[in-house]
Amino acid sequence: MFLINEAAKLGDVYVVVATDKNRELYSGEPPIIPEQQRLELIKAIKNVKEAIIGRPDNDTLKTVEDINPDVILLGPDQKFSVEKLKSGLEAKGLGRIDVRRLETYYDKYKLHSSSLIKKKIIETYKK
Repeated sequence: MFLINEAAKLGDVYVVVATDKNRELYSGEPPIIPEQQRLELIKAIKNVKEAIIGRPDNDTLKTVEDINPDVILLGPDQKFSVEKLKSGLEAKGLGRIDVRRLETYYDKYKLHSSSLIKKKIIETYKK
């Protein structure tokens, strides 16, 4: 929510939900919540103008080209290199897109990420 709200300060928010395949590829674990359910959840968030599931071929640059944003705001722990993304965009003629990384975490609450929530559940029920 924090990332989406911060992105909304910059303009309309478009969210690309990772496919189950890519989620597993990047995290090493299959997702607990399937992509269609994650998509439905994201679409229901107030500041999201549109949400889509990522491409099956994982062509991030094609997805960006289709959306045609002014700004890409990456999350603080999102596994994407800002520089690599910028150079890929330049090569596709999309160098005008401003790529940024949100540097701050929303840590108002102890359980502020899905990984912390999962860890807490495991600790609680392993007893």
